[in-house]
Amino acid sequence: MIARVVVALFGSIWKVKKRCNSNNKLVSKFYKLLYGFYQYENNSSIAWNSEFSSEPCFPHGIKSIFVSGQASIGHNCVIFQQVTIGSVTLADAKSKGAPVIGDNVYVGSGAKIIGSVRVGNNVRIGANAVVYKDVPDNSVVTNGEQRIISRNTVLNNRFYSYHGKWVYFDRGSYIEELDKSIIDSLNRSQDIGG
Repeated sequence: MIARVVVALFGSIWKVKKRCNSNNKLVSKFYKLLYGFYQYENNSSIAWNSEFSSEPCFPHGIKSIFVSGQASIGHNCVIFQQVTIGSVTLADAKSKGAPVIGDNVYVGSGAKIIGSVRVGNNVRIGANAVVYKDVPDNSVVTNGEQRIISRNTVLNNRFYSYHGKWVYFDRGSYIEELDKSIIDSLNRSQDIGG
C-alpha cells in the first residue's frame, strides 16, 4: 500500500521504472528500491532492465506477472495476470536467451513465453498457452500442444468494447475511437463473431 502511494506521486510505475536507469547511482538505487517494493506488494517481478517499446496494458494490474530483464516487448502489448515472459539461462539449453515480442501482441492469462523465441506482430497468445517456438505475425497460439494458426489478415488486438464505445490502448492511455469507418468495421466483425 505504501509503495502504491509513493509511486502515485511520480505518475505511474512506468515512470519509476524508467528512472531506475539514472546515471546518478544514488538516484538509481532509490528508484530501484521503490520499484522493487512496489512489485513485492503486487507479487510481481517485471525487471527494471526489461525493454518495453511503450507502456503495456495490464487489464488486471501487474499482479503475479514475471518479465525477465533480458526480454524485449514491442508497442501496445496487452498482458493479463499470471503471465511469465522468461529467459532460459541453462548453458546447454537449445533455447538459451530471452523472448523478443513484437507490437500489438495480446498475452492471455497464465501464458508462458520461455527462452529465445520471437513472437511476431499482431499475435494472440491464448490463456495458459506455453510458447517455446517462434510465432509468425498475425497468428493465434492456443494452449496444450503449441498450435499456430496463421491468418492472411492483420489481427485486431487494439480495440475493446468499453461501455458501448470502442477504445484502444496506445502508449499508456485508453483512447476512444472516433473514426466512423473503423467503428462500423468493428461492429460488423463483432456481429459475425470475428
